Amino acid sequence: MAHTDISTQLADLFAEAKKAHLSAFIEVDGADPDWPIWYADYLHKRLTSLLKASFTRSELVYLLVLMAKEMDLHAPGAQWTHYYARFLLQRYPL
Repeated sequence: MAHTDISTQLADLFAEAKKAHLSAFIEVDGADPDWPIWYADYLHKRLTSLLKASFTRSELVYLLVLMAKEMDLHAPGAQWTHYYARFLLQRYPL
């Protein structure tokens, strides 16, 4: 599968997770200080499959926090779903 196909699939998966997260936290307008934990639970199985990688949910929580901080430093205002997809593909090349 082409790198761009995987990148698009990852970005779409992140967008799906965002929608599910907003729905789960609708009463507080998506506010969730522990969002990386929720996202890790939601994404873990599908990310490991898409990336053909092995990492724990705890490692994924770390990666989600790292991606958020890196994006704030190096690409503020970027579309996070695509930034996260590129970040993971650099870390877990296929």
